[in-house]
Amino acid sequence: MRSLIVIPWRPAPSRVEAFERVFEWYRRMLPEFRIVTCDTDDEVFALARTRNLGVASADDDEVVVISDADTFPEPGPVRAAVAAAARSGRVQLPYTAYRWLGPDGSAQFAEGVSPADCDYELVPGACSGVYVTTRRSWQAHGGQDERFRGWGFEDKAWYVAHETLLGAPPQRHDGRVYALHHAVEARTGPDYDRNAKLMQRYLNAAGDREAMERLVVEGQVARAHRSISSDPLNP
Repeated sequence: MRSLIVIPWRPAPSRVEAFERVFEWYRRMLPEFRIVTCDTDDEVFALARTRNLGVASADDDEVVVISDADTFPEPGPVRAAVAAAARSGRVQLPYTAYRWLGPDGSAQFAEGVSPADCDYELVPGACSGVYVTTRRSWQAHGGQDERFRGWGFEDKAWYVAHETLLGAPPQRHDGRVYALHHAVEARTGPDYDRNAKLMQRYLNAAGDREAMERLVVEGQVARAHRSISSDPLNP
């Protein structure tokens, strides 16, 4: 199968350097992959929706790598994840360790130090950053809930839905991903509070297939209604 890398991306001054380094890493280390960026017309960057659109843009015979614009994986685990994604029916995570390089590690990487040798902080339980999937596997559990607006929780809710609806968590591959430093978004405010409440509903539905299906369908209905409402031909 062919392979596509989709990077959700909207330019922001504090993020440009990280994005450029991530893009160059993929271009240099995975030259056989097609690389594109993806965004939406939302006023506020909508990460869950952008990821869904990125997967939806893939052809039926493509495996999609959805990569945050500040995060890159090791090549070997990605290639293993692509092979597994084509046949497993599950989303793949091409890492067992998520390393945030922080200001010091990111500066070392910029100076040419191998990412494996850069200073880092380990992020326990990470389940975002880089996903590997087919369009069919992503859609089979609803993708990511686009009711998560702003920043926070969409990745953990997705993980719980995957585990409940597909009967297993995303499959991991031994390796590391590296997240570069940039100015962080505020984890406060009305959107963040709404996201936290929606996340709690996912936790309440964990392990209950019927409850999770209702929650996912609810999100899909909201997505469809929002798409119609924003269509200029359907005021």
